[in-house]
Amino acid sequence: MSGVDVKEAAKAPGPEREGRRIVREIMSGSAVVSVLAVVVALVIGGLLIAFTDVRVTAASGYFFGRPGDFFSAAWEAVSQAYGALWRGATYDPTARNWLGQLGIFETLTFATPLILSGLAVTLAFRAGLFNIGAKGQIIMGAVFAGAVGFGMDLPPVIHLLAVIIAGAVGGAIWGGIAGALKAKTGAHEVIVTIMLNYIAASLVLYLLKNQLKAPGSTNPISPPMHDSALFPLLLGPNFRLHAGFILAVLAVLAVAWLLNRSTLGFEFRAIGANPSAAQTAGMLVSRGYILVMLISGALSGLAGVAQLSGTSKSLDADIAGSIGFDAITVALLGRSTPWGTFFAALLFGAFKAGGTSMAVNANVSIDIVLVVQSLIVLFIAAPPLIRAMFRIKTAKTEGARA
Repeated sequence: MSGVDVKEAAKAPGPEREGRRIVREIMSGSAVVSVLAVVVALVIGGLLIAFTDVRVTAASGYFFGRPGDFFSAAWEAVSQAYGALWRGATYDPTARNWLGQLGIFETLTFATPLILSGLAVTLAFRAGLFNIGAKGQIIMGAVFAGAVGFGMDLPPVIHLLAVIIAGAVGGAIWGGIAGALKAKTGAHEVIVTIMLNYIAASLVLYLLKNQLKAPGSTNPISPPMHDSALFPLLLGPNFRLHAGFILAVLAVLAVAWLLNRSTLGFEFRAIGANPSAAQTAGMLVSRGYILVMLISGALSGLAGVAQLSGTSKSLDADIAGSIGFDAITVALLGRSTPWGTFFAALLFGAFKAGGTSMAVNANVSIDIVLVVQSLIVLFIAAPPLIRAMFRIKTAKTEGARA
């Protein structure tokens, strides 16, 4: 099936056209629109910082008499907040010791599970599926990895490899369930994956209160992972950055090759463009749905391994946190490309690393960072809004990337 055939196939009618149309519209946004979406979100976040600052509120009473004081206080509040955010995420020369100066490594640590789970969502997007179940897949990947990590005694290198494989298998099983239901019964993957998220969250809580509970602990938490099952620290004990980041980079390379250089990746993209046309061309659409969700789930499972063997060291009910839903934002911001997802994950890792610095050093609520992230989602999901704001014309060549 040639490239021209794929473009023509994308125009053909087929089932679930509306869902694929939304995916194509999101994926068709240019890089300029994505950057402007982040800028607009930061501007609105700056306005929120200014109007909630005590100094700005006090100066507003003298706005008509001394407007300069108001604007000066607003600028000072916003610049201090975003300055602290930047320094906390990259480099802070004002820190008391050199360990506190290198916030970039915290950014990479936070970005590691986001890269892996973002790739999971990206891969499903390219096949025309909405994988909203990254959270459940992360949890199950962590459960499987934990069962091997603190439940078995193996030689050091073999133990870590077994943990990685177990985590990938756990996530793949959870993703494969959604893929199989989609392929065999036509069940919508959004509903299925959301329900699987709830099941995984309840299941891990049950296991932590019973089979996986640490001896003598009153809290639902597992025993610590064996040292042989942990990712080695890349920069020594003073930094949290671990070898899971290398695994994430390798996953980006693998997904990029899969989508752009392999026959299977071509099938995924053709199915995402139009499953009816792909079926006519001899591709097994149902097999494609199952395979893409298996691989997507495995990537999310690796994110669970990164959390468990790299950061938390023990399994708890909040092992996934907000990573599963942040992954959707990362995939959208990255325009559903592997390297775009990588850099979007770095941005969100910077938000997480710098948000704490902003709260501590600028006395700004860390919830402002969450507002900015939510605004990015809003603007990324509505490219026409950004184009209208900046009077950007849609390029004629812009269309479905699948």
